[in-house]
Amino acid sequence: MDAKNIKDTYGNKSSVDQIRERFDREVGRFAELNTGQQSTMDAPLVMDLMARAALSSSPKAHKILDIGCGAGNHSLKLRMLSQIDLDITLVDLSQPMLDMAFQRLSEINHGNISLWQGDFRHFSAESEAYDIVLAAAVFHHLRDDNDWLSTFQKVFDLLASGGSIWISDLVTHDCQPVQNLMWERYAEYLIQLGGIGYQKHVFEYIDLEDSPRSLNYQIDLLRSVGFGTIEVLHKNCCFAAFGAVKP
Repeated sequence: MDAKNIKDTYGNKSSVDQIRERFDREVGRFAELNTGQQSTMDAPLVMDLMARAALSSSPKAHKILDIGCGAGNHSLKLRMLSQIDLDITLVDLSQPMLDMAFQRLSEINHGNISLWQGDFRHFSAESEAYDIVLAAAVFHHLRDDNDWLSTFQKVFDLLASGGSIWISDLVTHDCQPVQNLMWERYAEYLIQLGGIGYQKHVFEYIDLEDSPRSLNYQIDLLRSVGFGTIEVLHKNCCFAAFGAVKP
């Protein structure tokens, strides 16, 4: 995709600063471990599945990277199920989110907790520095194909051999009629949750902020950057949880 087409396709999307400003205002909404982010279908189940899969596939894991950590729900769930204290690096655009995540994790985890505020695309660390990478509801903010490829390659490089990444996110579908069907089902879920006004609000900020890809696209991308075993943990409507292990 050339520069003009990228601008035409993504030029009306929110900037990184605009996304950060929204999350700065919504810390409380992301700080409920029992419910997770309510606009995400099956959030509590997905948190549990991701944590258990991460610990099962990387049983000696000690160093964790949580990308787009929000208020820390996924790292909290992981630590609650782990038998040891963990060294956790939290990455998020929002400093208030990072502060909340640090506060909550510090109450149960006595390993090192590091905070990095900013866009993960600019994050740097030593190669093979982490045993587990968590990425919940974050990659849908990536834009063009090069953006997706470079981000997945970075994750691969940051993971130690035998390490794993676990992703949960909004996804699209490659078949347009199926995409329409799933979008209609998601609208019904949001209306049941908070009424037509809430459904419109969620759809508006998805349209403004997000550029998700299909589950098939992301699985192909994981393979292309070098991941071996790939597992789909759960899929419901337009949300999926999946992961991959580095050989």
